[in-house]
Amino acid sequence: MSRIAQTFAALKEQNKTGLVTFITAGDPSPALTVPLLHALVAGGADVLELGVPFSDPMAEGPVIQRACERALAQGVGIRHVFEHVREFRQTNQTTPVVLMGYANPIERIGVDAFIAASKEVGADGAIVVDYPPEECEEFAGKMRAAGLDVIFLLAPTSTDARIAQVAKVGSGFSYYVSLKGVTGAGNIDTAQVAERIAAIRQHVSLPIGVGFGIRDAATAKAVAKVADAVVIGSRVIQEIEASTPENAPAAVQGFVAGIRRALDE
Repeated sequence: MSRIAQTFAALKEQNKTGLVTFITAGDPSPALTVPLLHALVAGGADVLELGVPFSDPMAEGPVIQRACERALAQGVGIRHVFEHVREFRQTNQTTPVVLMGYANPIERIGVDAFIAASKEVGADGAIVVDYPPEECEEFAGKMRAAGLDVIFLLAPTSTDARIAQVAKVGSGFSYYVSLKGVTGAGNIDTAQVAERIAAIRQHVSLPIGVGFGIRDAATAKAVAKVADAVVIGSRVIQEIEASTPENAPAAVQGFVAGIRRALDE
């Protein structure tokens, strides 16, 4: 059983909703990436998404775009991301780490090299936004063979055929994008989310995380009633932006702890 599957199984046994948090590797500086990951865990995150900086992050709103720009300006690339995971694993062997990004950096180093490096440093899976599930069976098969999960995005507009394909090739959990738009934009209609998740569960047996619009404890708590996990990214990065570098880990930990308390109430 993968680390992600183990985590969700433990959450289910405890009747708890998972908390998945996102930061971009190298933002605000490479030296702060691992301290921020540890701060997220200390605040109560169950799964960590670590963004691979990319110049054209099509699914990301302006907050994460800025984070990518700051990281790229400091020369951070996919090989640095692997080293961040390696360092994190020196003191944390239990919290799943999912690499999130786009196909281009993976294609540049090669799929096999990406999978081997992910496995070697202790990553647990990947979300590759622009790998369509219909064209991803070989990649997903290689990832599974290495003990790694591939998490796919589902949207309000996903067809039954797309949902069924995600159920076929995905593993770990499924990520439901609660908005028609980019990360961090708009407000979630929790009734609509509940309706769509019920439809998705007719095809998908994996845990379902919901993200792209969760900005506060109240929304997280409402979404938790219908989802297995809530996913928060842009709002975490805003905490980093509003802090001085030396205070960023404490700010992030405090924000995440507030979400965790709301989920556990």
